[in-house]
Amino acid sequence: MTLARTLRQALTIARRDFTATVFTPIFLLFLFAPLIMGSFGAIGGMGAASVADARADKARIVAIVPPPAMRAFKESDGRLRAVFRRDEEQPPALVTVAPDGRGLDQARSLFAAKDYEASAVLAGPLDAPHVLYGPRGKRAADYLGVLAGDALAAAKLGGSLPRVAVVKLPVARAGGGAGASGYRQSASFAVFGVFLLNLFLASQVVGTMAEERNNKVIEVLAAAVPLESVFLGKLLGMFGVAILFVGFWATIVAKLGSVLPPDVAGALALQTAVGLPTFGLLFFTYFTMAYLLLGSAFLVVGALASSPREIQMLSLPISIVQMAMLGLALAGTAHPEGAMGWAARLFPLSSPFAMAGRAATEAALWPHVAAIAWQLLWVSLFITFGARLFRRGVLQSGSAKPRWFGRKPVAEPLT
Repeated sequence: MTLARTLRQALTIARRDFTATVFTPIFLLFLFAPLIMGSFGAIGGMGAASVADARADKARIVAIVPPPAMRAFKESDGRLRAVFRRDEEQPPALVTVAPDGRGLDQARSLFAAKDYEASAVLAGPLDAPHVLYGPRGKRAADYLGVLAGDALAAAKLGGSLPRVAVVKLPVARAGGGAGASGYRQSASFAVFGVFLLNLFLASQVVGTMAEERNNKVIEVLAAAVPLESVFLGKLLGMFGVAILFVGFWATIVAKLGSVLPPDVAGALALQTAVGLPTFGLLFFTYFTMAYLLLGSAFLVVGALASSPREIQMLSLPISIVQMAMLGLALAGTAHPEGAMGWAARLFPLSSPFAMAGRAATEAALWPHVAAIAWQLLWVSLFITFGARLFRRGVLQSGSAKPRWFGRKPVAEPLT
């Protein structure tokens, strides 16, 4: 059978599967699944944030200091809080209380106050204070220690610390790059991006083959065309669905990015060693390779599963394998020239993830050519092995043993 005929048969099956999947009402639910899941996540996040905000509104750090030191504490607190950004967790609001002579007993009693929830309480002399803190209050206790040092310095200088007029001058890196740290962040984004897309899309392949096996459709297809064409066609058909999904959401994200403020868009921009156009092409290529590799492996699993229950039982091992490949790729990205990095790039299931990260950190292009050829080899091996395994194990056709076991001896005629 020629390669052209195999591809023609595979594309016919791919067109059939693509049409049967896309032109159905249920596909709209699949297409908008990220929006639905994001909405549920946003609702849950808003609920958790409201609970956290309500608790943070009542949280306080308390300083038991004499009235002359209260002003220094408040000035230092206002100056230090200006260092925190809005998106950073700030220490709880400061409350100053005059000492009543009970020392640490007064500090302990403030943890039972009804007006607020004390996270940490400072008591004693400023040069050797005692700081009591409750659960999750160690950071607040450290902050109170810094305030005590500032207040003590202000007292020795006559009541307040000198103000320093700082002149801030932004400096851009040569070439406009973000350096090694920016490349590593882009590499992590690439690895996670390829992983999340395949986690959501490649697993869909498992159910397609199992469903048609239960409906006896696969036997009809196998009688008409070779199983290799069936496997490749189904893989290409579901890949077409994945491309439609990715293209739809990529367009929406691109439109949303165009309306962002310039400073926000600049902060979110990727910094890659190969340049953004080449990185985008390599990212799509490695997403394709990861989908074909994982999809062909999942296709074999779905072909061998005889019921939806078996598919559900196989979902956990499939997810574990995907998480293991993510961990291996991230470890390889952190140590690209070590043994873990080479293992991540050479192991077929993790190779697309690791090489997508390498595209962000390394400018050389020849390793990507070799990696893509290596991954295509494994795709063909997975499809060929899956088709033969399905033919012998499920359709129960073909030779019962591989050829290397030898042929059975031919019986000699009786004389």
